[in-house]
Amino acid sequence: MPVTKLVRVQEKGQVTIPAAVRRSFGLKRGDLVAVVETADGIFITPRETIAAESLDQIGEALRQQGVSLDELIASGRVERSKLIAEHYGIPVEDQGD
Repeated sequence: MPVTKLVRVQEKGQVTIPAAVRRSFGLKRGDLVAVVETADGIFITPRETIAAESLDQIGEALRQQGVSLDELIASGRVERSKLIAEHYGIPVEDQGD
């Protein structure tokens, strides 16, 4: 069971994450954390963790669709070229469409 630590909310709404918790998560001055309201309270998570989890979810979705990251990037380039040509009237070199 997690240990509860009490911290005081300061004048500008700031709270100090206890040193042991910061060390446990490798947090240092200037690092970003995400703050999310939940039904039970406030959830704080290191920003890098959220990015890694999101990238994992994206990778899994691509695998389920049978699409590689390289294929996704290539299709994005083709679509971007089409949009540029359509919107600005600028012909873009054929990229294997």
